[in-house]
Amino acid sequence: MSSLELIRLFLAVAEHRSFTLAARRLNVSPTAVSKGVRALENRHGVTLFTRNTRSVSLTDAGTALLGELKPAVDQIDGAFAELARFQARPSGHLRVTAPRAFGFLLARHLVPRMRAKYPDITFDLSLDDGLVDLVAAGYDAGVRLGQAIAQDMVAIRLSRPLPWSMVASPGYFARHGEPAAPRDLLEHAAIRYRFATAGVLPPWRFTGSEGEIQIDTPAALCANDTRLIAELARQGLGIACLPDIEIAGDLASGSLVRTLGRHVPETSGLYLYFPMRSQNQPKLRALVDEAARLAGEGVLDAVPQ
Repeated sequence: MSSLELIRLFLAVAEHRSFTLAARRLNVSPTAVSKGVRALENRHGVTLFTRNTRSVSLTDAGTALLGELKPAVDQIDGAFAELARFQARPSGHLRVTAPRAFGFLLARHLVPRMRAKYPDITFDLSLDDGLVDLVAAGYDAGVRLGQAIAQDMVAIRLSRPLPWSMVASPGYFARHGEPAAPRDLLEHAAIRYRFATAGVLPPWRFTGSEGEIQIDTPAALCANDTRLIAELARQGLGIACLPDIEIAGDLASGSLVRTLGRHVPETSGLYLYFPMRSQNQPKLRALVDEAARLAGEGVLDAVPQ
């Protein structure tokens, strides 16, 4: 028997002053209880109980041991009871990573619902446009466009495919003209997105008569923040590819203008993703359930056009 099992035998006998009642409580045989207590006494070289055919009583050594062990075992039992709380209702700390623009959608819709329904769940939101290794970075879940999610992750759809646009300021187009075809971008100033960790500039993708086209135009400017890229485009410094949700106000006011619209494909929609082994955690199941409800209601599809 392990030390903890022997301790529980000792405590049961000490409480009931009976090997038979202790055995009944622990659902073992009286012989097993007797052997366990004897093993504990032999291991430590002391007599813990005085026993005869009619009664069982603690020795001085047994009384001293009981005084030390009972609070400690009660604390251990309390710790395991606390673990049961995590099974009974969703609780704990959720660390979630999302792109900056789409993270505001979470803050506006998903997080308030979660806090109202599951007040024992706390949130740590990290907004990062780059690709994130959830496990290495210590996140419970992430939100990304579908094509950016690793295949070994569980992915839950949050929105329909999202529109992106190639844009520049009216002043830029007045000075340099508009590109007539995707390859014309090679002659324009490009404001490119750069992944913060890898330093990679993802190519711009377009559709044409020959299928998908990837344009890897030299970057006149690059940044790892779509809000900064949008500001550089507003300043007339080049052409940028941005999510419509980021620039809805600019498109409405005319401070940014679309170009090559028929060549720009929709991206995959937003997805909640997480490691497969984490999906049984109550806090994560609660997040998945609430995210699925949002998706079913189309709340995150309401992206400004």
